[in-house]
Amino acid sequence: METGGSSESPVETKKPKSKTPRKPKESALKQKSPAEFFAENKNIAGFDNPGKSLYTTVRELVENALDSAESISELPVVEITIKEIGKSKFNSMIGLIDRERIDEALYDDFETAKAREKRLAKEARVQEIQAKNAALGKKVKEQVAIKAIKGRGEASFYRVTCKDNGKGMPHDDIPNMFGRVLSGTKYGLKQTRGKFGLGAKMALIWSKMSTGLPIEISSSMKGQNYVSFCRLDIDIHRNIPHIHLHEKWDNKERWHGAEIQVVIEGNWTTYRSKILHYMRQMAVITPYAQFLFSFVSDTSDKNVSIKFARRTDIMPPVPLETRYHPSAVDLLLIKRLIAETSNQNLLQFLQHEFVNIGKAYAERLIGEMGPDFSPKMLVKSLTSQQLVRIHQLFRQAKFDDPSGDCLSPAGEYNLRLGIIKELHPDMVATYSGSAQVFEGHPFIVEAGVSVGGKDVKQGLNIFRFANRIPLLFEQGADVVTRTALKRINWNSYKINQTQDKIGVFVSIVSTKIPFKGTGKEYIGDDISEIASAVKTSIQQCCIQLKSKIVKKIQAREQQERKRNLSKYIPDATNAIYEVLKEMTHLHASKKRRYDDKDVELLSKVSARLITKDTLREKLAQHVEQVDYEMALEYATQSGVKEEPRENIYLQLLEAEKDFIDFHGPVFVFRLFQ
Repeated sequence: METGGSSESPVETKKPKSKTPRKPKESALKQKSPAEFFAENKNIAGFDNPGKSLYTTVRELVENALDSAESISELPVVEITIKEIGKSKFNSMIGLIDRERIDEALYDDFETAKAREKRLAKEARVQEIQAKNAALGKKVKEQVAIKAIKGRGEASFYRVTCKDNGKGMPHDDIPNMFGRVLSGTKYGLKQTRGKFGLGAKMALIWSKMSTGLPIEISSSMKGQNYVSFCRLDIDIHRNIPHIHLHEKWDNKERWHGAEIQVVIEGNWTTYRSKILHYMRQMAVITPYAQFLFSFVSDTSDKNVSIKFARRTDIMPPVPLETRYHPSAVDLLLIKRLIAETSNQNLLQFLQHEFVNIGKAYAERLIGEMGPDFSPKMLVKSLTSQQLVRIHQLFRQAKFDDPSGDCLSPAGEYNLRLGIIKELHPDMVATYSGSAQVFEGHPFIVEAGVSVGGKDVKQGLNIFRFANRIPLLFEQGADVVTRTALKRINWNSYKINQTQDKIGVFVSIVSTKIPFKGTGKEYIGDDISEIASAVKTSIQQCCIQLKSKIVKKIQAREQQERKRNLSKYIPDATNAIYEVLKEMTHLHASKKRRYDDKDVELLSKVSARLITKDTLREKLAQHVEQVDYEMALEYATQSGVKEEPRENIYLQLLEAEKDFIDFHGPVFVFRLFQ
């Protein structure tokens, strides 16, 4: 029986077949070589963009050159050349033929006809307004008429060359020194300029990424009759050098050192000031080095050539490798030291692998470790649990602080010379603190404060150095900047923080610089030991400057007083002489009687023995006397004492005389035999 609705039989709908879910692919275990890791994370090593990459390349090559020369106690001579390479020349270098653009719309700087018409109309309106304002005599600020078409533009390429007179490199080691990441000669516990141990390797990686061209190295060691030449690039995935050419050339000039050439993408325009600023600061902290910097372009107006001359031949001592302090080690380091040590038993291991652990103290430590330990037990037989016990004791026990003998600060003498040579200040003060410790690592803080100078801006100009290298980036969060801005009361030292030209130089050297951030461009403000040492060093410089400034103020006020008094001498002379003449006339006419002393004076005036000139001379002498007495009283009240000075005679040095030099932190004492 039908109850209504359609009389047609319902259509049978097909259900979609359910798909079996795909199984996710099992992620394959992959490995990356160190070279590949740094190529993908190049910003860690300071290769953020082409401009920063050019700066970092120069920096790495210069610092390697300085290390090389200093390692053999040779006064460094470093030549740096950046040569701009045009697009056509670069293409010919890599064997690429230039092509004209066919489809303009493909390119990033393409502008449609409508956009161009709109831009030109806007330019015309702006020019019309500026012409009207000029006709009316109105002064208007120049405005940019349009927003420039923003395109990535064409890449710029540069050949960076760095030549030094340093130690050079062994012929067979050159490929691995440049073509294998995380291999080098600077590893170990000592003060080093390098940050990662990458050096020129990272420049080679950037060259391979941006240009594909190899690096070229020429090197010769002292006494070698050949020059090693090597052209190579790096196999990123296997972290091994790919050698194009490696041969020996005749060394006719008996040159020693290294010359490195690398072609990279860069940006000189945006980082020109940073590179030149870096070179200037490097000349401040290493006044014993000579730098020859040049930038060469196809257009001569862009060329730059600067010589940073050597100011002294006194070099800081070479940093020494030292042993670890017990409070600065961890479990992994203890295991590594045990694996590498040549000492057999535990007593010898503690004595010879760590600083500030003598034989008696080592025996006391072993006695504290428990019955499972003995002085004669083999150090290689220690279990994991026993290593943890040693580590715990190291963290809890009391040890003397390490000395700073292994460190090599620039020294007050060199720091002062560097500041004077580059800034030409009106006055400068330097201070070198004693060695202090954080986390078991010794550090020394040196500071210099200058007032006035050439090419110095008003206000605080802060120069930061870590292990004798300039730090130019991320200044705001640095411990030196925060200390100078917030913790120093400059007014109390007679220094005007906003109007005076103040240079603040702080150099920190240590076996471990506590950098912050991946770029390692600043030292954090959270380490109280370093913050306190930086503040003390700057304050000590300011105290020295205060006495100089007080003397300068005293001299200026003395001159002002003398000038004010001397200004009234002519008027006072005329007035006094007129009074004396009138008195003489009255005495001669017997209209008035005077005492014998006055009569004697008046007779001299009458006989022309006292004239305006003699009065003027006497008044000038009186001003000098009063001025001297006031200055002396002022100096006594302000606590500035003028000590009697002795004459110092410098004897001419003759080459044939034998002598011995004794080097101190601020002087060199030469003893003739």
